[in-house]
Amino acid sequence: QLQLVESGGGLVQPGGSLRLSCASSGLAFDSWAIGWFRQGPGKEPEGISCISASGSTTKTADSVKGRFSISRDNAKNTVYLQMSTLKSEDTAVYYCAANCFNWPYSRGRYIGGRFGSGGQGTQVTVSS
Repeated sequence: QLQLVESGGGLVQPGGSLRLSCASSGLAFDSWAIGWFRQGPGKEPEGISCISASGSTTKTADSVKGRFSISRDNAKNTVYLQMSTLKSEDTAVYYCAANCFNWPYSRGRYIGGRFGSGGQGTQVTVSS
């Protein structure tokens, strides 16, 4: 079982940037596609982005495309989510999980609301 730990969240002003990290100490990290999803207050979980095991392929929801970018460094067993031009509606707990290319995706958005069991998550609050 791949254990993932999210970090990097915090309080940021609208228009600001943050970089989240998803780290693993497990074996064969570079064999897993890893993705990010989030859950805002009173909202259903929302898939954001997914990256293949090698890092060569990504898939990102239209709602954050152009503002969020996923990447990975397999030498560091870490997947990143670079977030820029943050908006208040990006406020959420952010999670990472494996097997993200199994997440249903249609018309530019992840659907179904079930993205696997993330770690403890990292809180991102966008507020002035």
